[in-house]
Amino acid sequence: MRQLPQVTVQQLDYLVAVATADTWADAAASRGVTPSALSQGLAELERRLGQKLFERQGRRRVVAPQAMPVLDYARSVIAQTSDLGQWLDRRETGAGGEIRIGMIDAAAIDHFSSQLSDFRTEHPDVDFHLTVGPSGGLLEQLLAAQLDVVVVVRPLVEPIGVHTHELITEDLAIYAPAGATTTNPATWGPWVLFPSGSHTRALAERVLRDAGATVDVSAESHQPEVLKEMVRLGLGWTILPTGQAERGPDGLEPIRRKPIATRQLVAATRDGALPNPLVDLLIERLLPSSN
Repeated sequence: MRQLPQVTVQQLDYLVAVATADTWADAAASRGVTPSALSQGLAELERRLGQKLFERQGRRRVVAPQAMPVLDYARSVIAQTSDLGQWLDRRETGAGGEIRIGMIDAAAIDHFSSQLSDFRTEHPDVDFHLTVGPSGGLLEQLLAAQLDVVVVVRPLVEPIGVHTHELITEDLAIYAPAGATTTNPATWGPWVLFPSGSHTRALAERVLRDAGATVDVSAESHQPEVLKEMVRLGLGWTILPTGQAERGPDGLEPIRRKPIATRQLVAATRDGALPNPLVDLLIERLLPSSN
């Protein structure tokens, strides 16, 4: 059996930084070290592993494809080390602590704002951090141990290493500019949708193609209100959760009464994370049985 390589958490963290940042200078800055120190640490990591970790792409050095298992291992170690630090902080601070939550905008604004407010009121000694963003980015931050729990749209393929709790289901409907012909799916579009990579975008493209529509996307936005305005301006058709699209005096009218699809919101945690009672309490409050 090969002897275990004597690598350090810092060296593995440098590898994760380089894989995440746009440049090595940015990676070094994110870790508070000089580019020279970063390069030396990664050179030592390569030496200890006996593996080439980087290759040239033009003038840039990037993680080599054959080194991806090392990068996956590094991310796992850094995430678990972060968990350990959080756990130690909770032990030292007693009843307080920290909870880092990620939510898509619909969850934070439309569905769970009162639950978040109540949670903060009930736990005034907790350091509470909320990040609002798209589902894909929030899941990446969860897997990197930058967030403790996220509320996201369930993806078509659930990521490895994530455990989910079903929360609510939202109806999705099609909305068209005034005067658009709506009877023949082949004539629908062009489309203004959530950006490529969005879980809702992937679901929308699948159901549109199943209906016989062409998915010709003319504009993208993460903001439902922006997509609504594009439809009102006649720039394209869209698919949105009915609660967001039809809300308010400027709400849109769906082209059909029956929703074209549904999307499920889930609370996700990372498998293998050390226990955090605050996360368990928050998820319990978000579950349908508690509302």
